[in-house]
Amino acid sequence: MTTKKATHQQTKQHNRDLVLRTIFANETISRAEVARVTRLTRTTVSDVVNGLLSEGLVEEVGRGESLGGKSPILLSVVADSRYLIGLNLAQDKFTGAIVNLRGEIKEMVEAPVHDEDGENALNLVYQMIDQLMKRKIKPIVGIGVGTPGLVNTREGVVVNAVNLEWRDLPLGQLLEKKYKIPVRVLNDSQAAAIGEFVYGGGHAPDENMVVVNVIHGIGAGILINGRLFQGDGGGAGEIGHVVVQENGELCRCGKRGCLETVASARAVVKRLKAASLAEALSAFGAGNAAASEVIESAGRYLGLSLANLIATLNIQKIVLTGDMTRFGEKWLNAVCDSMQAGVFSRISESVKLEIGRLDYRACILGASAFLLLDDYSLLFNEEN
Repeated sequence: MTTKKATHQQTKQHNRDLVLRTIFANETISRAEVARVTRLTRTTVSDVVNGLLSEGLVEEVGRGESLGGKSPILLSVVADSRYLIGLNLAQDKFTGAIVNLRGEIKEMVEAPVHDEDGENALNLVYQMIDQLMKRKIKPIVGIGVGTPGLVNTREGVVVNAVNLEWRDLPLGQLLEKKYKIPVRVLNDSQAAAIGEFVYGGGHAPDENMVVVNVIHGIGAGILINGRLFQGDGGGAGEIGHVVVQENGELCRCGKRGCLETVASARAVVKRLKAASLAEALSAFGAGNAAASEVIESAGRYLGLSLANLIATLNIQKIVLTGDMTRFGEKWLNAVCDSMQAGVFSRISESVKLEIGRLDYRACILGASAFLLLDDYSLLFNEEN
């Protein structure tokens, strides 16, 4: 009896999530079209929609075009019915935002990072969430965190974040205990990949895509058939700590000659002996020969790493995000030329290399969207 009840409940939840996902995927859609897309019966769709209407998650927004009969009533997600918190724990500053169900940022807070690590960095995370929780925007139903480093997403554990000095930190568990709402933690480059995929525009729901985030560190987020691929241990895309220069400069991870030491924003600033990335950008913009060589060299190293990714995965859409994209066309051309030279031409000629559209927001939006990718249950009251 219990098994039958559980199975019935699982079917009910599966149907509910399927219908909601279909409504999410469209600005407006009729019940009949939802039934067609999901292959559920019209009666089932109608029952589910009634539940979503009563929850305030979906609303009727007028009538669509008639195809011979009565004009269908159109449905749409109520964007401001629930809110999520997304965090981007970047190297130079932590950023947090309250995001609605359509990925619109409603409130944002920033905290500069001045060598905060360990317990201090964790306290900074608490302070940011506390600030957002005090805002009048309610209800907040979940927290998504994009953090540098190797992350065990299933357990919500930051296995190793070098710059934050976090090792085996149960961040998800700590935040859930403190704030009493669901929390998901993932690598910041993987979060940026989800953000670009879901909100960057022009990406098909079942597309393959690699998003490479080039900031103080370097990481890639890999999407296969529209799903985040994390590998067996969660570290898929950790290209920043692959050695590309034998006996090169010492990396933060302890190895020498990692991609991060020659192609990241941190590496560029260091090689130019600049005070900041802004100073490096200024020198590059003024046509400084040394700056040009450093930037193009950084682009070439990144391109070679992309060639390895492309040869391994044969994914044809590569999106570049992060601080290094600010160096523009000259840097992008160096990346592209090196990438094409480094891989079999019949594979590389169909690769589309583009700049992301969301800057630092990609990680915030991806971290919040990750909460809903597999399970919509946090949007509903307990009894549902």
